[in-house]
Amino acid sequence: MTLLRSVSMFTLVPVRADPELAPGEGISALLWLPLVGGLTGAVAALPLVAIRHWAPHAALLGAVLAVATLAGLTRCLHLDGLADTADGLGSRAPAERALEIMRRSDIGPFGVVALVLVLGVDIAALDATRDDAWAPVAALAVAATTARVGAVAAAVRGVPAARASGFGALVADGLSPIAVLAWLVAALGLGAALAVAVGVPVGWIVVPQAVALLFAYLVRRHVVRRLGGVTGDVFGAVIEAATAVALIGMALR
Repeated sequence: MTLLRSVSMFTLVPVRADPELAPGEGISALLWLPLVGGLTGAVAALPLVAIRHWAPHAALLGAVLAVATLAGLTRCLHLDGLADTADGLGSRAPAERALEIMRRSDIGPFGVVALVLVLGVDIAALDATRDDAWAPVAALAVAATTARVGAVAAAVRGVPAARASGFGALVADGLSPIAVLAWLVAALGLGAALAVAVGVPVGWIVVPQAVALLFAYLVRRHVVRRLGGVTGDVFGAVIEAATAVALIGMALR
């Protein structure tokens, strides 16, 4: 089942799956990523909700635990992609050399800075969501879903892979615009529904979503122009960057 494949690939949940991807299975798994991400984000926010209930003075600690939980549940896959992409782009080397830098297992200065900034933004933004007891769950679920829709859009037809191997090569140029559009509508609909559920104006969630999706598109466009296509690391970078932008927007209401 492709949903279980997506859970196996993108989370820490111990789901049995064949390590070898069948033809087209990467695309199918990617299509489930927004749903998997949204559920993961909702679960990750629960420590913050609990701490706000039992020890409101320690809300910042709750935000740290929520971000740490999300990172753990996703096996830090997307954070690793962010760091590698930042190192590759920050090197200002030619595309081939930048891709080699991204393949390394170590993290350079650009990657460290990117991780510190993104994680710091996520924590501060979550700590600022105080409208409703369940607002952190809505915020992180919406941000995670929206960011992963941005990643799905990075596999739309017309976007090439930067390498001949790896996850990017399995999914690049593989999704129809209709599938991407369907997820865009679904994500914005989720944002509107959860805004009503937690008692905030719909625009305060949907507008940040739209901005995050635009930012994800701009990041992907820059990477394609710079590297010649997308890689698995780029999908992670898009997810982490768009999550941070969405959370910023929702925190500023």
